[in-house]
Amino acid sequence: MNAQTAARQTSAPQTPSLPQAKPESIGLSSARLQRMSDAFKREVDKGTLPGATVMVARRGQIGWFDAIGQQSPAASAPMAHDSIFRIFSMTKPIVSVGIMMLVEDGHFILNDPVAKFIPEFADQKVGVENNGKLDLAPVKRQMTVQDLLRHTSGLTYDHTGNGPVQQIYQQSRLRSRKITNAEHATMIAAMPLVCQPGAEWNYSRSTDVLGRIIEVVSGKSLGAFLTERILAPLQMTETAFHTPEANAGRLAEPFPIDPWNGDKVQLFNMLEKPVMESGGGGMVSTTMDYARFCQMLLNGGSLDGNRIIGRKTLELMASDHLSPGVKVDSPLMPAGHGFGLGFAVRTHTGMAPFSGSKGQFFWSGMAGTFFFIDPAEELFCVFMMQGPGQREYLRAVLRDLVYAAVE
Repeated sequence: MNAQTAARQTSAPQTPSLPQAKPESIGLSSARLQRMSDAFKREVDKGTLPGATVMVARRGQIGWFDAIGQQSPAASAPMAHDSIFRIFSMTKPIVSVGIMMLVEDGHFILNDPVAKFIPEFADQKVGVENNGKLDLAPVKRQMTVQDLLRHTSGLTYDHTGNGPVQQIYQQSRLRSRKITNAEHATMIAAMPLVCQPGAEWNYSRSTDVLGRIIEVVSGKSLGAFLTERILAPLQMTETAFHTPEANAGRLAEPFPIDPWNGDKVQLFNMLEKPVMESGGGGMVSTTMDYARFCQMLLNGGSLDGNRIIGRKTLELMASDHLSPGVKVDSPLMPAGHGFGLGFAVRTHTGMAPFSGSKGQFFWSGMAGTFFFIDPAEELFCVFMMQGPGQREYLRAVLRDLVYAAVE
């Protein structure tokens, strides 16, 4: 351990490590895991990504944890096991677990309308494009909590297309980190839906609205609720909506210009405390912190004697909730997959163009972070990088190489 690493570790709050084991003792090939790391080192050498961390755990123990390349293109510090990343949409599974904890507390049921908690949603309309103008049609049924969890709410994101409703999103203040969760939800409620609730799977700001429901029901800020009920019990000491100035030397950063498409890359400042605690994409974390969340999921809802969520509730969350009539047209949902309550779920062993097991569930973040849980193989993987343009390609590489190492 060099002096720089020692200094980092003494200044950082210590997230407890999960147990570690030699790969072969938990049914993994160390030679093949090394090939996986080598593949990511080649990407670093090619200038495709600044650096990454990759962890593979099986049967309750970490078999591989590697930090590759640089933490930031602008600094000489190597990527480290405790580097801090923007996890963007990997916030969603944490918030989804939080919502289901409130269901387990008996505060509401999944079929409850969103308007029960946020009255502004009672009068929503569906935007229907008609000869270049947007007509507003009444909803056939109210949007429910379950719709928010599985992205069948009729809400959208400003960056998932350029239709008339998305243009309304683009022209609003929805992306501001200076509005409250309450203001954000009220704004969303005033905008038309892209489709009838329940008709289509559209990746959306639904989980931001779930974050607001948590605040309304619990009487606490989203950050305070998540810390009290999930992050503190799991000892995820470095997962929050920002990180203190003392951690400035540990922040993973992207290339300023994307190496593949030439786009300017602008990600939020992790040291700045936002007003908006985005349940859909606002958190920062470390590889070990998120690994503790993953191990809890793989264990069926508990870790180190702390039960976060019931085993059967988690089973419900990790099941496909999209009926055959739901239209799905998104690169985020590969062939052979469905969507549960906060996670994508693999429904077929085949069909998808990468390895995996039926029943695997996962999600990812816009800047390149990714995790998957494979109950059949008692395995999970956490991958962290800040390379938005490379995320889809490298996720497929990761899956193939992790599964190649399973004995």
